[in-house]
Amino acid sequence: MGVRNFIDRVFTVISDLILKVLPASKQEKQAFAYYKAGMAAQAEGDYAEALENYYESLYLDEDQYDRSYTLYNIGLIYGKNENYPRALEYYHQAVSLNSNLPQALNNIAAIYHRQGLLALEMASQDYDSAMEISEEYEYIELAKGLFDKAAEYWYQALKLAPDNYPRARNWLRITGRAKSLDSF
Repeated sequence: MGVRNFIDRVFTVISDLILKVLPASKQEKQAFAYYKAGMAAQAEGDYAEALENYYESLYLDEDQYDRSYTLYNIGLIYGKNENYPRALEYYHQAVSLNSNLPQALNNIAAIYHRQGLLALEMASQDYDSAMEISEEYEYIELAKGLFDKAAEYWYQALKLAPDNYPRARNWLRITGRAKSLDSF
């Protein structure tokens, strides 16, 4: 049995115990059951099934904190499938409900960083194909804006989790966007 399998089983046992011990309404228990089923399907790579369960969980769950993690997991699925606009939408919703989600902030930053790299690539392609300098400049400015957004979200993530995301911290330093990273 792999470590991941063991962790999944431990989570299942503990969550089942919590549901039995803690007072929760039938609706809350159903929402959690859907969330748990979504996590299991996601771990198996069955993203359609995971999304179905997560959406059911969102429909039933009224707790903002719990909903934030469901929204985050939905964002993970869309990101995994390279649907970055949808991933951003769900990450932003998650953060709006729970501002203490450094992993969502990190993923938002990573998407903006990736989009910035793609914009730079477009600028170099335009340059190679003798496009107008103004178009190349537009892509470079777009990349700069996206990198600035990435920096802001990585900075927020590092404020919440200073020991996490060493590559982001390094990128912030290398690009001169570090602000005052050493203060946390």
